Amino acid sequence: MESPELPSTAEMNSTVKFITDQAPAAFLWNYERSRDQLVTLYNRGMASQWNSVTDLDWNTNVDPEELVVTATQPNLVVQLARSAATIKGSPLATWKEKEFVALGIESMKSQLSQFMHGEQGAMMVAAKIVETVPWIDAKYYAATQTMDEARHTEVFAKYLNMKLGEAYPMSPFLEAQIDALVEDARWDITYLGMQIVIESLALAAFGSMVRSIQEPLLKKMLRYVMSDEARHVAFGILTLQEYYRELSEPELKDRQEFLAENTLRSRLRAVDPTMWERMGTNVEIVLPFLTEAAMSSGTTPFAGFQRAFFSKLVPNVRKLGLLEANNGYLRQLWGEAGLLEFEFADDTASDYDTYDEVARDRDAATN
Repeated sequence: MESPELPSTAEMNSTVKFITDQAPAAFLWNYERSRDQLVTLYNRGMASQWNSVTDLDWNTNVDPEELVVTATQPNLVVQLARSAATIKGSPLATWKEKEFVALGIESMKSQLSQFMHGEQGAMMVAAKIVETVPWIDAKYYAATQTMDEARHTEVFAKYLNMKLGEAYPMSPFLEAQIDALVEDARWDITYLGMQIVIESLALAAFGSMVRSIQEPLLKKMLRYVMSDEARHVAFGILTLQEYYRELSEPELKDRQEFLAENTLRSRLRAVDPTMWERMGTNVEIVLPFLTEAAMSSGTTPFAGFQRAFFSKLVPNVRKLGLLEANNGYLRQLWGEAGLLEFEFADDTASDYDTYDEVARDRDAATN
């Protein structure tokens, strides 16, 4: 029997990226379970594990066009493109309905691809947390999260491959975010960036999609992924809340600046260059008209999504004590941006139980 041919160096270089993790791994000798809330979360994480093979019906027929057309909420990229098409000189002015539907399909593929890449990044970050966090209860829970993120990466890749077609590459914005978290030597920054910022963003994105789509396989998959992600955010809050009580004001200022950089000074990237190339144009030609369409509407079509994101993020950050540190430095920045209206919304450490769709389905199946 011949040995399988190994991939060439060029093939490896095209499919593998190496990142240097600067953080030291912490081996612990204290196995005492002393953090009751993390113990509870760990137990819930074990009980709510779901099987990507048997809990989802992969025989479900998926028509990509129907997936887009039957959505109860308009695709945000398509909505913006329709407005841009009405502007004089727009390269989209000749588009018919079939082009807008095709754009909706490509937008869905692009979004699910970023979910897939983000989940792999989350898997790497969760594994880093297992290595670096200095509390045994946190290590135990982060290990369950690593399994969750592996399952999420698997199901998004499988859905794209089996139901929609070729995936999109990772966006440079998301790639830079995750690279920075993996490379940072401070374990709590890894927590803060992934568990609080990116996971809150994921909850908003998954929630928006699951409320809109009718396709049953993707809808169930997203419901289950959201159940896991809510626990992940709660995990970050419970751990960082304790740790940040011990940090100095200058150290907390670094964390506040990190949050400002990842919210106010950066924007959600919705204009995927590859998507527009697949539609027979390029982003440099289309972007001025998309921008004009967004500005002329007096708002952005992504405002509702951003509200959902901040309604998760702001109360979670308040619970960490980072709004008030350094004489309310972050409170002032977010207040000027109009984000404090979300301050007393439900934080995810308190309401993650409401996301447990896995338990709900199992209860329904036995009754």
